[in-house]
Amino acid sequence: MNYRNLTPDEITALVANGCIAEDWNHVWVEGALDAARVRGCTFLGEVRIGALGDSFSVDGDLRLPHGMYHSIIDRCTVGRRVALHNVRIISRYRIGDDCLLFNIDEMTCGDDYKWMEPMNECGGRRILPFGGMRLSDIYLWARYRDRKRLMEALEQMTRDALQQPLSSYGHIGDACVIKNSKELHNLSVMSSAGSPTHISGCTILSDGAVGYGCTLADGCMARRFVLGENVRLEFGVRLNDTAVGDNSTIARCEVGCSILFPAHEQHHNNSFLIASLVKGQSNLAAGATIGSNHNGRTADNEIVAGRGFWPGLCCSLKHSSRFASYCLLSKGAYPAELDISLPFALVSNNESQNRLEVMPAYWWMYNMYALHRNEKKFALRDKRVHKFQHIETAPLAPDTAEEIVCGRELLRHWTEQAYLASVGGDGKIVVTASGMEKGKRQVIILKAAQGYAAYEDMLVYYAMQTLLAGRAEGDRAMPDPGLGGGQREICWENIGGQLMARGDVEQLIADIEQGRLNTWDQIHQRYDLLWQQYPNQKRRHAYQLLSMLSGVNTLTSGQWERYLARYDTICRYVTDQVRITREKDDKNPFRRMTYRNDAEMHAVLG
Repeated sequence: MNYRNLTPDEITALVANGCIAEDWNHVWVEGALDAARVRGCTFLGEVRIGALGDSFSVDGDLRLPHGMYHSIIDRCTVGRRVALHNVRIISRYRIGDDCLLFNIDEMTCGDDYKWMEPMNECGGRRILPFGGMRLSDIYLWARYRDRKRLMEALEQMTRDALQQPLSSYGHIGDACVIKNSKELHNLSVMSSAGSPTHISGCTILSDGAVGYGCTLADGCMARRFVLGENVRLEFGVRLNDTAVGDNSTIARCEVGCSILFPAHEQHHNNSFLIASLVKGQSNLAAGATIGSNHNGRTADNEIVAGRGFWPGLCCSLKHSSRFASYCLLSKGAYPAELDISLPFALVSNNESQNRLEVMPAYWWMYNMYALHRNEKKFALRDKRVHKFQHIETAPLAPDTAEEIVCGRELLRHWTEQAYLASVGGDGKIVVTASGMEKGKRQVIILKAAQGYAAYEDMLVYYAMQTLLAGRAEGDRAMPDPGLGGGQREICWENIGGQLMARGDVEQLIADIEQGRLNTWDQIHQRYDLLWQQYPNQKRRHAYQLLSMLSGVNTLTSGQWERYLARYDTICRYVTDQVRITREKDDKNPFRRMTYRNDAEMHAVLG
């Protein structure tokens, strides 16, 4: 923008409109000034004002004229066509174009940068948040604390970015709406005309970065935080030292010192999440208390949960615990630390028999509708425009497939042990597991044989679905045998929602440590490149997985045909189970009894 000083006539007009300035020589404007649109304002320090516009800003029923009214503006740059009304003090902010700011008590920015302390309450994983930070950045910085050179490089490149001109100023992006808010301090708010951010309803925010298209409303409080794109904080949520991934909603509850990957849902007033890493597509039910239930002498324990983590009603967990992907925990107060290594499992605390029970592949065998719906709903709820953070949303992907491979080996080992233990006895085989709960209680594996078979079906379904994806209808030709070359990648890491092969992660870290990547933009470009390569990596992994199941390096045409036939059978099973598990609700007389008739139920539920 090209700014100029005010003319004497413009200063006279502004003074007549009740405006005052610390020094009128430090008030700059763009183009012609309509002094009638600046009333009752106080200008402190250097203030730059973009073209005021000649219309209104609208947010729902609120319609306010462009311009600046009854506000104190201290060392700010104000964009074009901004409606700034009744802001008691706004200090050191850069405000984008087409913004609406109304009824704000205090909006300030200082020189101090606050560290965020995610995942651990002792601060041993602290990071410096900044605008435009991705969940992948946060995970990389917080997770690899043993890589000293990496930590030094990430901190240095962040400090370099924060020391750029105007970096100590808060940032409000284009088309942002902030209204009826209490205290906003040290904020970077990403917003655009296509993906505006809304902040309203007595919010209190400090030392945070807000992504595009976020909504923060209804008395939410957040300090030292990073939000991804399309995140909702509402209804009095209390959040501190936490990163929240894209397409997440948190309301009413308390969340602290955590890293939550994309598509996290937590809505209940009586839920509590502290000192946790939850890798997305997760849901915390009412009464879930995950955190500050420490067994050590200090608050240095953590919860780590894979994708699809779902603790049920009134779950209480001990720190430290770890969960494989898509673990569903039934209601209960779990008395000891857990290490659940079987994915897609149902975990139950059987208090009557004083034992832990784990049913592998529960989602596949008895909850197929939910598993199928999850994959659909994450895509439907993805309202992001920019999509900087890459996300794998499919429940069956390389990471969960490898968890299943490990789970099958554990089931085979535990079953063999149970069989040997039963020899010479009554012949009854009870499969027990080791290493999944601290203490001396038995851990019983329910339906081990069925779970083992289901796991194999899941692997075949994932592999075939991946190899046939993107083809023309009816194209079922054998895939390129070249996919079978080399060793199968068995280690995949969920980096903020994006799956990466372990070798790629190690190369990324090495390039940062050795200075080949020395800015966050360069790191983000590497993420983008790896995401472009991921579909081919996934296809190779799927092919090699089928080869492993067949005990060969390259599939024959006969083996491929058999897998096609088996895939068709599994698809019919999936379709049937989706229908059957949904019908359980539709035919439940207790579920139906609140409706006058079927037509009313279908009108309400669809």
